[in-house]
Order: sequence, then structure tokens, then C-alpha cells
Amino acid sequence: MKKNLILTAMIISFLGLSSISFAGNGTWRHNHPRRAEVNARLRNQNKRINKEVKEGEMSKGEAAKLKSNDRKIRKEERLMASQNNGHITKSEQKTLNQQENANSRKIGK
Repeated sequence: MKKNLILTAMIISFLGLSSISFAGNGTWRHNHPRRAEVNARLRNQNKRINKEVKEGEMSKGEAAKLKSNDRKIRKEERLMASQNNGHITKSEQKTLNQQENANSRKIGK
């Protein structure tokens, strides 16, 4: 019984790792227009945050919090894409844009 349980756990682990490697081997459509827009906005926000810190208009702590929020948005975008054959839907893009807008409004205050 214990051997079967261990064997089952190993198989599940192997399948989980193989699906992760499948997702990372370039099968996702990284250049899908909706994904590209979301990721371009995140890159732009990162540049704006860095500029604010450099100019002394934002503390490093505030910048770290905003960058953390952006990382969460990027992680969510990747999760959404992994569930939709490498792209995100219009409604998912809308959700991500709303999150980006909220974070963007905090830059430059």
C-alpha cells in the first residue's frame, strides 16, 4: 500500500514537472497582441518607477511595492495565458489593464 502511494506521488510529480517544462519550451504565443500590450505596459511602468526613484520623487520602499504589484500582474497574465493556449482573452486583458491602471495611478503622486 505504501509503495503504491509513493509510486503515485512520483508519477503525479513527474507529470507536473513535464507540464511545466512544456509551458516553458516556447509553445506559448509570447507575441500574441493582447499579451504584448499587457507586457509592454508593465515594462513602461517599470521604467516610470525607476525614473521616479532616480529623480527622488519616490522612495525605494514605494518603488518596491509598486514593482511587486507589477510582478503579480505579470504572473497572473502568464497563468491566464497558460490556461488559454498561449493567449489571453479580451475579458482577461480588461482585468489586467484595470490592475495596471490602479498601479499606474500610484506612480508620480
